[in-house]
Amino acid sequence: MSTLRLISSMATRSLLADLAALSMDRIPGVRIDIESVGGVDAARRVQAGEAFDGVVLAGEAIDALIAGGRVLPGSRADLVRSDVAVAVPAGTPVPDISSEAALKAAIVAAPSLGYSTGPSGVQLVRLFETWGIARDIAPRLVQARPGVPVGAMLARGEVALGFQQRSEMLGIQGITIVGSLPRAVEIITTFCGSVAATCGEVQAMRELLAFWQSPACDALKRQHGMEPA
Repeated sequence: MSTLRLISSMATRSLLADLAALSMDRIPGVRIDIESVGGVDAARRVQAGEAFDGVVLAGEAIDALIAGGRVLPGSRADLVRSDVAVAVPAGTPVPDISSEAALKAAIVAAPSLGYSTGPSGVQLVRLFETWGIARDIAPRLVQARPGVPVGAMLARGEVALGFQQRSEMLGIQGITIVGSLPRAVEIITTFCGSVAATCGEVQAMRELLAFWQSPACDALKRQHGMEPA
C-alpha cells in the first residue's frame, strides 16, 4: 500500500480527516496521511523543499507555492470557502455584530481581542487599519500562536472577543459563536488542494483532489461550517 502524505493548515484539519475517511473506497491501495499545522508554518516547510504529495492551504499560499516551483502548475483544486466567525467566552454577554458599525463598536469596547495567523488574520488587521482603529487597539490584540485555536484562548479567558475561521471554532467547549462578520466586511478564504512538486504518486493525488471537489463531498463540507468552492 502506498501513502499520500499531505500537509494542511489547521482550518481544514477536521474536514480533511473526514474527507480522507470518505475517500478510502474511492482510491484503493492508497493510505492518506495528513499533517495539519499553522498555515504559515505549512507554507514555509513546503517552500523549504520538505517532501509532500499534496498541499491544502489558502488560495494565495498555493499560488505563491506554484510561483516558487513547489507545487505543480495547473494542480490547484479549489475545495471550500470558509468565513471568519466571531466568538466570546461562554457565559459572557454576546455583542451586537449585525452591522459594520456595530462590529466596530464591539471591537473598540472589547478589553482584549484574539485573532489568528494566516490570511484571515492579515485581512482582519487590514480592516482595523481601514477603520482607523489599529493603533488604538494594538495593546489589546493577542495573536494566537501557530496551531493554537483562538477558541481555546477564549475558553481559557485569555481574550474577550475572538476571530477565526468558523471551522476552527466549531466543537470547542467553553465558547459561544456569535456569528459571521457582517456582509460588508466579511472575510472569506478559499482553501485549495494541490499536487506538490515532490509528489511520488501524481495520478493518485490528482484523483483524490478530483473526488474532494465532487458533489459527493458537499454535505461533509457544510457539516464543517464551510461551503463547497
